[in-house]
Amino acid sequence: MTRHDQPGGGAGRGPLRGDAEHERNLALFRIVHEVATHHAGRPVPAVLATLRDRVPRAPGLGLDEGALLRIAHEISVGHDPSGL
Repeated sequence: MTRHDQPGGGAGRGPLRGDAEHERNLALFRIVHEVATHHAGRPVPAVLATLRDRVPRAPGLGLDEGALLRIAHEISVGHDPSGL
């Protein structure tokens, strides 16, 4: 049984809330993947500036300045932290 088959969408969330959260996370991972693809190996400040421009700032997204900096470091050494 999948989360969508469970009453209320599973995990204590309504189906719409879970789907919206999933879509936000997927969009975020796609942005990080795209930045990683095009900016791998570039200096951290350049990658960080790109992430700041591309990643939406939304409450509850979990990407504060420290998280963006950690992602920028990963990308600057050629890693794709998105997992895509």
